[in-house]
Amino acid sequence: MASQGTIYCGDNLEVLPKYIPDESVDLIYIDPPFNSSRNYEVFWGEAQERRAFEDRFGDVTTYMEWMRPRIRELHRVLKPTGSFYYHCDPHASHYIKVELDRIFGFESFQNEIVWERATAHNDSKKLRAVHDTIFVYAKGNRPGRFNKQYTPYSKEYLESHYNLRDETGRVYQLDNLTAPELRTGTESDYEWKGHRPPPGGHWRYSRANMEQLEAEGRIYYTKTGRPRYKRYLDEMPGVPLGDVWTDIPPVNSQSKQRLGYPTQKPIALLERIINLSSDSKSVVLDAFCGCGTTLEAAARLGRNWIGIDFSPTACRAMAQRLEQLGLQEGSDYYLRDMPKSPELLKRMPPFEFENWAVVALGGIPNKVKIGDYGIDGRLYLADIEKKHRGNFMETLDLWYPIQVKQMDHVGRPDIDKFETAMRRDKRLRGYFVAFGYTSGAIAEIKRAQNDGFDIRPITVNELLEHERVAIAV
Repeated sequence: MASQGTIYCGDNLEVLPKYIPDESVDLIYIDPPFNSSRNYEVFWGEAQERRAFEDRFGDVTTYMEWMRPRIRELHRVLKPTGSFYYHCDPHASHYIKVELDRIFGFESFQNEIVWERATAHNDSKKLRAVHDTIFVYAKGNRPGRFNKQYTPYSKEYLESHYNLRDETGRVYQLDNLTAPELRTGTESDYEWKGHRPPPGGHWRYSRANMEQLEAEGRIYYTKTGRPRYKRYLDEMPGVPLGDVWTDIPPVNSQSKQRLGYPTQKPIALLERIINLSSDSKSVVLDAFCGCGTTLEAAARLGRNWIGIDFSPTACRAMAQRLEQLGLQEGSDYYLRDMPKSPELLKRMPPFEFENWAVVALGGIPNKVKIGDYGIDGRLYLADIEKKHRGNFMETLDLWYPIQVKQMDHVGRPDIDKFETAMRRDKRLRGYFVAFGYTSGAIAEIKRAQNDGFDIRPITVNELLEHERVAIAV
């Protein structure tokens, strides 16, 4: 049985059948990789760090082959009364819609939400692309839970419609008390203050209810004596939410929410979706949860939640994000299946392995992974920071380089290149992480010591055993 409040680190195609029972989830939201600058191994940092979509999937047909079994698994775990949200952009949205119709059923389609994710984007050869698409499906013929949501009235609407005030200062507009169609079986065609409904029409309220409105001062009489209904603004919930969302801005470079994750979505977007399609007892699942926006939104709204992501880097970020909310690992949430063996680490994508190794060592991964000239991360030591606390810029310059190789046998040339990088950056100490080292590599490390360079080889097994190697200054 799946724990409700658990982050699973792994491929969702393996995690879902292993941990998540049939028809156990109320709401599923996914934001999988879908466009030309993102892929399944989502990393931190600049665009150069991410390989192109085509390098991973080849074309959209291959992408859909990759997604199809995952969508089927998500359909399996969704309750008959549940809702499924698939977030995508125009690169593959039409293919995704066809596949969702096949798996969920054409009749299960509920909405196509258009979210304006950008307001300033220039393209000289075509219309600027500023929206994402979110497909919403129920399961079978039964619509999922739907909690009606509202947005505020526009300033223009308020000025044109709600422009009257009563003696207490309450703002209102005048509305009809009649309707054009004839209502049968109820008291609706009667005379009120000398007036009757129009031919073929009826009063909206019974005589008793009209008398009650009169007593409450809710009826306004025009110069001709015709009754009108006072509709007060403070009693109106707002505009019923439609399928075009322009009121939630994206996470930009200046946003306080920004974590540095390339595909991060605003928490307001996920809170709206969770409010629309779940209640306090619901289980919310995000099978591509990245930096954990869905999990934070679900936790804030008091929902049970399950998160899955392939990236240990992302899973660490999620855990940190939850702890900032006051949640504690082991009691409020659980982090499961983080890589614990060399075999699992060897299967990692190279950039993800670099992130894992640098963070496990206690360092900070480079944002740029291509063209890093042999430096995959930097190690800033706490005691160095303490010694130079008075000069922040000086502290920033005191770091040790980290080189990572996903290799069983690092050789002499690899060590020589790292020493060259250290010389270039004027670093006398550096750390090299790999699965193992040849005798030639060890000899090169000893030779570098004679030149004043302290290169410290760290094995993956050491990182796994200690999680963070104790490094003496």
